[in-house]
Amino acid sequence: MAKPVRVAALQMNCQLADPAVNLTQAESLLAEVAGQADIACLPELFTTGYNLGALGNTLFDLAEIVPATAEDAAGPTVTRLCDLAAELNVAILAGLPERDPVVTGLLFDTVVLINRHGRLCGRYRKSHLYPDEHRYFQPGQDLSVFELDGVRVGLAICFEAAFPPIFSTLALQGAHIVFNPSAVPVGYGYLQELRTRARAQDNQYFVVAVNHVGPEGNVTYCGQSQIADPRGDVVAIAPADRPAAVVAELNFDLIGQQRLQEPILRGFRPEFYHFRS
Repeated sequence: MAKPVRVAALQMNCQLADPAVNLTQAESLLAEVAGQADIACLPELFTTGYNLGALGNTLFDLAEIVPATAEDAAGPTVTRLCDLAAELNVAILAGLPERDPVVTGLLFDTVVLINRHGRLCGRYRKSHLYPDEHRYFQPGQDLSVFELDGVRVGLAICFEAAFPPIFSTLALQGAHIVFNPSAVPVGYGYLQELRTRARAQDNQYFVVAVNHVGPEGNVTYCGQSQIADPRGDVVAIAPADRPAAVVAELNFDLIGQQRLQEPILRGFRPEFYHFRS
């Protein structure tokens, strides 16, 4: 397996419709974990906040272009995060609203992956949208595992933690870690806690859930970003009431140990699993 990797979940109290303030908060948290983490993850839609009812159509104005490759022109947030990754020597995952460069009004709920050299390694567009999100976003069309500084990383955004087949697909594609940038409100924290641990144990890899915290307009988010190991144990958790950075070292030998002890993936029979709407 890969050598141990230190990951950071960067929990934020985002300010609605204020990318400059949110980027400043993100920069502060990233600087806090510089030298302590190899990979740092920011929440879903960290640039704008998540409260879609309060944001309304301003989302269309605040969305940015996310390039398909590192050679394409990027919007201001991705450009700044690439610079920060290189400056701080830390890989960064970050959620933001993506504007399609060709089709006007077409948005995606996207996470970008940037390596520690400041190079864009990929993007994931949320493929399973929460009901309210259909008013603004187009669903992505694939599930992918990305190579990030030698670590195989999968992504599932917030509500997607409710879909075990997403996580099994990423496991079968060889993911070591699945990051779950989220916006989980107060009253739903039990789902975040249960699903983070369950998806990790189901697939015997690491899951990192990274949440918003505090009020955004009339919605308050529950924080408690957490990192679960292949046994389903929570190895790090953030507070419920304030922004924070939590860091854990992930020993990938634990993946192999758990899969030898109980070879779940070896017994997986996807040809048997037929889903009908």
